[in-house]
Amino acid sequence: MKKYVGLFGFMTLIYVGVLLASPWNWDSLALNHFNLARRIGMEGIICVGAGLLIISGGIDLSLGSVVGFSVALAVMLLQDSGRFGLQPLPAFLIVLLFGALIGLINGLLVTKVKVQAFVVTLCGMFIYRGLAKWLTGDIVQGLKDHSSHIPNWNGWIKALYSDREIWGLLQPVNWLLKQLGAQPIAIPVSLVIFLLLVIAAALFLHFSVYGRYFFAIGSNERAARYSGVNTDGYKILAYVICSTLAALYGILHLMPQNSATPTQDGINLELKAIAGAVLGGCSVRGGEGNIFGIVIGATILVLLPNLSLMLGIPDFMEFIVIGLALLIGAILDEVLRRFSAAHKMH
Repeated sequence: MKKYVGLFGFMTLIYVGVLLASPWNWDSLALNHFNLARRIGMEGIICVGAGLLIISGGIDLSLGSVVGFSVALAVMLLQDSGRFGLQPLPAFLIVLLFGALIGLINGLLVTKVKVQAFVVTLCGMFIYRGLAKWLTGDIVQGLKDHSSHIPNWNGWIKALYSDREIWGLLQPVNWLLKQLGAQPIAIPVSLVIFLLLVIAAALFLHFSVYGRYFFAIGSNERAARYSGVNTDGYKILAYVICSTLAALYGILHLMPQNSATPTQDGINLELKAIAGAVLGGCSVRGGEGNIFGIVIGATILVLLPNLSLMLGIPDFMEFIVIGLALLIGAILDEVLRRFSAAHKMH
């Protein structure tokens, strides 16, 4: 618990730095916070998937390529000029199903064929990136705005398609801000989806016997198997969840930009997802982690580059900042682990 309190304090410190470095006017603050909320929702979704997998003792290096493949597949399904020309809802469901299928394949190769997860997902990283290039002809593919074709009664799907903000939740506050002539507050759809996923993941991981199986498998898979746990089934489930959330990220990534860039969509995202989970307290050894910590880790990953931008640090330094933060987090985790072990001995 002390570790998560320290992480929360570190996150709060970074956020205060963002506030102090931001222009002090309401419109700029509102816009920056909306962009931060949207990015936290996006990064958080994939960090939750990576975190659950790491807790169960797995790893997935193909997440970024799965995102790129999902974006390319969604464009192919949605394009009016293409073979399919589907409406957004069925297209999204197909993309999510393909994400789940990728996770199923990864899980089966790891559990049944006994190939190392590192090797399976490393190969997947190349395969799915290649498939994304094949689907798009290795060029940027534009997408017509389908939002006008979506029934008006289906506001959530319409909002999801463009990742537009949800206004209804804040109508009273925004009415008051309008009277004051200030910028209204908006909540991005990606953040709402992320928070719902956090609640579901927390209930599953910390308040159900199935979540305890994830921890048991990650801590000692052989002991869990001898205890009667279907270790292969739960490991496959972890891979399916992880890849499905990567496909969901791909959908949300596509909607605002209305185009697929096969060489760039999701690039290096697997590293950010793993970094967010590890920074949030998930041990790469498996069997250790907390959804609250993953939320903090994902938030820190978004706040750090924003603070760097506010301070005028060049964009290419972003990965250095993230890498240093992750390294510091790993060092602190190891120091706290040794301190805790020494304290128990005494």
